[in-house]
Amino acid sequence: MSGKQAIAVLVLGMSILGASAAAQDEKNELTGTAGRIFISDQGITGPNAPTVNPVIHSGKGFTFEINYARHLFGTEVYSISAEVPAVFNLDEDLNAGGPVVPVDYKQIFVTPAVRVNLFPATKVSPWVSFGGGFARFSENKNLLYYGTNPGGSSTSGVIQGGLGLDVSPFERRFRHFSFRGEVRDFFSGTPSLPLADTGKTRQHNYFVGGGLIWHF
Repeated sequence: MSGKQAIAVLVLGMSILGASAAAQDEKNELTGTAGRIFISDQGITGPNAPTVNPVIHSGKGFTFEINYARHLFGTEVYSISAEVPAVFNLDEDLNAGGPVVPVDYKQIFVTPAVRVNLFPATKVSPWVSFGGGFARFSENKNLLYYGTNPGGSSTSGVIQGGLGLDVSPFERRFRHFSFRGEVRDFFSGTPSLPLADTGKTRQHNYFVGGGLIWHF
């Protein structure tokens, strides 16, 4: 499945779920957030490692998230929701000391999860989230500096863990909207980098972002 196909399937599925849920009650959320993904530098090993700067440096790609959630049950102290965070980083730049990595690549994470909010009826509600799904990596066909990238697109499983804070400052007219700040770690496989072996098969992708929630 290509990145475009994954986005189309996701949008269709969330639209169907949202329409079905909206017909039942107002225990649903649609959230849009934006931020950055942070990935630690990784050393390159093996015969292709550049003599100078044998390290893969990842940029801080602009990232956005679309999240549909459905409230399941809870009390004034806590609430439990099922959510589907879908995160898109469409320009993750790479750098290294030689032509061993692609210019950039795209990341897509889709990870159904369970979220627990504390004090959901108050204006400030902290939460934690845990789930899992898939990650999709699509690489640029060109290597950094020069040459054709021998790697390609790949898919892996991913574990997601997150925490955040929901703030509801509005009343009356805008009571269906609130703000969210969040940090999520997508622990996934690595992109296909045949010329830049790091000896690792997994990597942490830390998403830090904020945005707006619509409750309906």
